[in-house]
Amino acid sequence: MTVTVAPTDVSGLRARFDAELAAFLDRQGPDWPDGAPRGVFTALQRFVLAGGKRLRPLFCYWGWRGGGGQDGVPIVMASAALELFHAFALIHDDILDGSDRRRGEPSVHRLFADLHARSSWRGDPEAYGRNTALLCGDLCAAWSDQMFHECGLPTEQVHRGYAMFALMRTEVIAGEYLDLVSGVGDGSVASALTVIRMKAARYTVTRPLQIGAALAGGSPELIEAFAEFGDPLGDAFQLRDDVLGVFGDPAVTGKSILDDLREGKPTVMMALARSVADRAQTARLRELFGNPELDADGAAELREFIEATGARTRIEQMIRVRTEQALTALEQAPVDGETRSALVGLAEQAIDRRS
Repeated sequence: MTVTVAPTDVSGLRARFDAELAAFLDRQGPDWPDGAPRGVFTALQRFVLAGGKRLRPLFCYWGWRGGGGQDGVPIVMASAALELFHAFALIHDDILDGSDRRRGEPSVHRLFADLHARSSWRGDPEAYGRNTALLCGDLCAAWSDQMFHECGLPTEQVHRGYAMFALMRTEVIAGEYLDLVSGVGDGSVASALTVIRMKAARYTVTRPLQIGAALAGGSPELIEAFAEFGDPLGDAFQLRDDVLGVFGDPAVTGKSILDDLREGKPTVMMALARSVADRAQTARLRELFGNPELDADGAAELREFIEATGARTRIEQMIRVRTEQALTALEQAPVDGETRSALVGLAEQAIDRRS
């Protein structure tokens, strides 16, 4: 089944993903268990549909097109299912990071903690918020699996794509654990790069592309070509995300620029800054970085430190090098011109951004 929306229209594709997500969530409403408060269901509807770049569905869609698949509702639905998995990852990540804002709104655990406090319920509002958000994330993961399998593609095709989908899920969860380990480890640049490759880079670009290609029956050469393009581009995407987490505009990013610094998030940028710090700088860094009480003045001092050590400049260079590596690989990839052009546009969108 084809549609009239031009397949290269990114905003049109996003609207179609959102329409499929909204329709899927609407179908879950009648099945919500009797007697269970609908607050979780309503909160997830708002969270999933409230915003986001829809990069993972977009890369999945163009992986399918690169594998010779035709535009239609089934691939839009299968691609949109990745956004539900992304919602799971975001909700759990915000709990792990202690982030109170997401997309300009309270994060899910904060939303439910505030509800508990306003309602004067018994117990600890913070624990209630975390526990409820964990369940919300679990539900999004389950729904993602369901939506993917109900996309309407033949069973054999779904199974081909699902093998890559399952690999992506394992990598993301293992990457989250590795992130926790690295936070108490050596804090090296190599460790930080390993985390972003497993936790974010492949999950953002490479695996969605390969899921789409696998659904379409793409060749092993195409699957490998998407890795050669997607891995460095995904790294560059996450490096940009880390820069925005410290230097971005909260009104645009929708997140506080204090969170990563208060958490002591072991980013490549901070690892680079730490690697060249002198003794006095290292001592001050220990006082500020990872301090949950860090204020705006302390954050400003850390940003000055990052700039003074040249870490931010080096990160920008790493982003450029990885983006160029990805685009060079794309030039050699066995895909048609329309797919190549669309992926170049998505690469620019992933890197040249303010949120």
